[in-house]
Amino acid sequence: MNTDIDYTNNPLHGVSLKQLLTEIVDHYGFEILYAYLNINCFNNNPSIDSSVKFLKKTDWAREKVEAFYLYQFKNLPRASAEQFELPPRDRIVPQDQKPGQPAELSLEDAERLREKRARKAATRGQDAGHRSGSSKRTSNSSNASAYGNSDPWAKWRK
Repeated sequence: MNTDIDYTNNPLHGVSLKQLLTEIVDHYGFEILYAYLNINCFNNNPSIDSSVKFLKKTDWAREKVEAFYLYQFKNLPRASAEQFELPPRDRIVPQDQKPGQPAELSLEDAERLREKRARKAATRGQDAGHRSGSSKRTSNSSNASAYGNSDPWAKWRK
């Protein structure tokens, strides 16, 4: 991490993974986390300790949870395209952006979001032959929707 850059406005600054997970589980519960993030550690015998252990070993899952923390739990405005390419802990949050109240989430909304993303992925699959360089991303999205577990964070995790 570059020490010349000020990361202190990032709500992840100084927050351990266990603390972050405890906050979002206390607020939303494991069922909502699984519904929105589709990470099995929130579905199969979920606990804070086992989830932290998995997330510490799995970069993509940890970054997905950290992004959820920033944009759903802390309700920050969406990051710029440039910042969105960075891992959530490395993002610079502008000083004028302050965390808000946690977003209201429900299992019904998670299902609607999953269906919407599955339709979008299917549409991308149809357009794959017309775009150059998009076959890898399209096939991953199509595979996710084919198994009925479309990833609501797939666009974020290129």
